[in-house]
Amino acid sequence: MATIAKSFTAIPILDLRAQYTTLKEEIRSAIDTVLERQHFILGPEVKNLEQEIAKYCGRKYGIGVASGTDALILALKACGIGSGDEVIVPSFTFIATADAVSLLGATPVFADIQPDTFNIDPAEIEALITSRTKAIIPVHLYGQSADMGPIQAVAKAHNLKVVEDTAQALGATYRGRRTASLGDVGCISFFPSKNLGCYGDGGMVVTDSEEIYRKIVSLRTHGSTKKYFSEEQGWNSRLDELQAAILRVKLRYLDTWGEQRRAVADRYDSLLRYLDVITPRRNDFGSHVFHQYTIRVPHRDAMQKHLAEAGITTMVYYPVPIHLQPIYSHLGYKEGDLPETETACKEVLSLPIFPELTEEQSGYVADAIAAALNR
Repeated sequence: MATIAKSFTAIPILDLRAQYTTLKEEIRSAIDTVLERQHFILGPEVKNLEQEIAKYCGRKYGIGVASGTDALILALKACGIGSGDEVIVPSFTFIATADAVSLLGATPVFADIQPDTFNIDPAEIEALITSRTKAIIPVHLYGQSADMGPIQAVAKAHNLKVVEDTAQALGATYRGRRTASLGDVGCISFFPSKNLGCYGDGGMVVTDSEEIYRKIVSLRTHGSTKKYFSEEQGWNSRLDELQAAILRVKLRYLDTWGEQRRAVADRYDSLLRYLDVITPRRNDFGSHVFHQYTIRVPHRDAMQKHLAEAGITTMVYYPVPIHLQPIYSHLGYKEGDLPETETACKEVLSLPIFPELTEEQSGYVADAIAAALNR
């Protein structure tokens, strides 16, 4: 086992403390402004952030909500998804993507992925469409856009809504347009670990549709557009004013952080190029923001154990495909149904990546991987 370099004691998967150190004064000032104003729910910080995120994504409207999961639920509801409907989703993603479908009484129909990008395979979608199919949720996984052109073509041919799950890829692009601007709606998570993360839960929906915008504005406040007068069943799902103030500070740095993440990924690509691992493929149709730097590696669990012993935190996103999760056993999926997804679940390993990761740290990670492979 290599000795950990003296300049650091361990390498986390993400170092939010380092980010906070550089923004501390700006963030505290933003928080103080909200505290002085004493307007905590749906105030000017939320309104300004909605406008700023919408503009950033190239959309007309932004609606702040309580989480990325709520963004998906409310977006689907506003698109008319309900009981008896089917929605096509990738199985290789976080459970929230499918949960949002189920919570509305609809059924997720699981599609396989492209093995080199981990994103939903457009070629899989058409065969899954039935008379009950109402929408597709492409997930821009790990920070890279799904191949939206063919997905949009299939959706248009079958009159399906496209709800982009942009939880991991805010700032990524597809053929010159930002993710979240390509479907009928884009759903964003501000969970603390995201490239643009707040200090709690938070989310947003962006869209060009005034009808969808007005619907979600109602749904997030108990189905009401006028106080104490509810027109429909809704939720209590409002982005917190304090979180919006923090996010407005961070948004100014998002593109710079994306460039820094790509630089870290470049270093990893170079350091790992001769090792028996598969590094992430970057599609030529857009920019990757590397929410995760995820390799494929044989004997993944042994590798992860070795890196942990060296003080390196890694993560497996995701060890069990959604179609084989107990919650969906009633749908009748079995092992072998989605082979690319199931293989990825056994091989993927996400390495430490954040804008402040140093050359020394990334070199140490690569050395530890090489040592593990040589065992």
